[in-house]
Amino acid sequence: HSFRGVLGVDLEPSSYGSTHFAKWNAPVCADDPACAAVQNMLDFDHVCGRKTPSVSAMIYPFSGNHFQKFYWGASEVLIPVYQKMEEAFRRHPAIDTLVNFASFRSVFQSVTETLQYSQIRTIAIIAEGVPENRTKSIIRQAREKGVVIIGPATVGGIAPGCFRIGNTGGMIDNIISSKLYRPGSVAYVSRSGGMSNELNNIVSRNSDGVCEGVAIGGDRYPGTVFVDHLLRYEANPRVKMLVLLGEVGGVDEYDVCEAIKSGKLTKPLVAWCMGTCASIFAYEVQFGHAGALARGQMETAAAKNAAMRAAGAHVPKSFEDFGSTIRQVYTQLVKQGTIVETAEPDTPTIPMDYSWAQKLGLIRKPTSFITTVSDERGEELVYAGVPISRVFEEDLGVGGVIALLWFKRRLPRYATKFIEMVLMLCADHGAAVAGAHNTIVTTRAGKDLIDSLVAGLMTIGPRFGGAIDGAAQQFSQSYDKGWSPKHFVNEMRNSGELIPGIGHRVKSVQNPDKRVTLLRDYALREFPNTDLLKYALEVEKLTTAKRATLILNVDGCIGTSFVDLLRGSGCFTREEADSFIDNGCLNGLFVLARSIGLIGHYLDQKRLKQPLYRHPWDDISYFDDAQ
Repeated sequence: HSFRGVLGVDLEPSSYGSTHFAKWNAPVCADDPACAAVQNMLDFDHVCGRKTPSVSAMIYPFSGNHFQKFYWGASEVLIPVYQKMEEAFRRHPAIDTLVNFASFRSVFQSVTETLQYSQIRTIAIIAEGVPENRTKSIIRQAREKGVVIIGPATVGGIAPGCFRIGNTGGMIDNIISSKLYRPGSVAYVSRSGGMSNELNNIVSRNSDGVCEGVAIGGDRYPGTVFVDHLLRYEANPRVKMLVLLGEVGGVDEYDVCEAIKSGKLTKPLVAWCMGTCASIFAYEVQFGHAGALARGQMETAAAKNAAMRAAGAHVPKSFEDFGSTIRQVYTQLVKQGTIVETAEPDTPTIPMDYSWAQKLGLIRKPTSFITTVSDERGEELVYAGVPISRVFEEDLGVGGVIALLWFKRRLPRYATKFIEMVLMLCADHGAAVAGAHNTIVTTRAGKDLIDSLVAGLMTIGPRFGGAIDGAAQQFSQSYDKGWSPKHFVNEMRNSGELIPGIGHRVKSVQNPDKRVTLLRDYALREFPNTDLLKYALEVEKLTTAKRATLILNVDGCIGTSFVDLLRGSGCFTREEADSFIDNGCLNGLFVLARSIGLIGHYLDQKRLKQPLYRHPWDDISYFDDAQ
């Protein structure tokens, strides 16, 4: 599994201070959760009124250096993505904090590498389930180098009006409702990431808002503990009161008690330890986090709440009173003049993502494309309304798939088999024909499969393989006009036009084309109506009376038989059948079929390792126009 995260945030000076922020190993896919977290950070930056994004760069070891696009308000920005951590830090020397989205399997490796860079001062580890021995090793290495670890199993932290780590604070609507776009006077520390979002809401409703908040993580051995952050808040003049939200398990709350008693913490502290309901069970209960289990009386929520209350913290009777306790302390600080309330700034806005606004039914726009052929958006691929699983369950075959994708119909089995016969009979006709010749020459020139295939397909036209549509149109028009076969032949002769679908260079009445025989006999035997095919056979009698090679060729047989199929199957109106012919679908059958053979010629030449083809000069007649 790849490391998950982002590299880089270089925060501009703000009303809250100056911070530098980095992340490790951001995925390059916009749908990845870590990329979504980066976008949420940039949205928060924009809401806070920043002029530039907080994210400086990202690291993704499994691709080359490139740029990743993100929204910046209503516009877009490019964030550099580096393959090597060394290059990222070298190009962004101001970065001193890293947020690691790596999985629990690879977080140790990425953090260990990060600790080799002296510019790093803080690392936040998002992953849950990091092995405890690995966590202890990370913490030991970090302390030796003076690096602060937040996490593991943390949602991160937030400095309202400045920056946030990942998804801390929730969606933008929650950011707005909790007033996290500007700093308040209250700083909190929590174990639970989810409850830290609830704290944002509680604090905003009962005070002037959050100044800073950190979730230290729910694992048993967090990199930093409550007192570490509370002492930092104590030293911050912008923080006027403190909030702690702990939980059952661990003894870190007792360090807070000692800090209060020793006078290290002097600012008012509102505290609560969750998990008091554990006492109603006859045995110890493991709650959601790895560290949420009391391993003795001192680790119970009730004991820790009592200790913090005795030390001088404001501890409510229950969590239900937590918000009102915060309000009481805050109101007292306002009365004392410790907190001076200021006018609320205008509520900022952030552009809503188009996809989200569309889901909410707030916007609409005309689409760029319309398709009725297939749909890949559901649980499985659908061809013209038929799920792909049913295509195989009902053994529709290649002919059935072509019927669905080209004609938007479930055609009878005789019709789909005829389509498959056309594909097989027209797949190839030797190396001497124009298409195969071009493919072979192009292949021997060193071109790839696509170029060689296209070179052969480009020869298809009125003189080679492209007469199927013309034959279908000419024969059906004369038949629909009521012309007799003789009248049709005379009209074509008088106009100086060749009859499409009539004539062959080699085959004749005495040497019939076996492909035509197979198709003709099948259509006459299986089709419910073969009026046009029979009409074409009558025309053949007239043309072969003049020359034996003027037979109904494979193009003419396919074209006339297919008109009978479309008109006689009962699946199409006359207008629909004619429109398919006019749109060139029959020539499409030849193109599809002959592609099989052309690819065969390409592979054959590659297998034989044939050299560049040069046409022999003795097969060319050279003339001088001046002679």
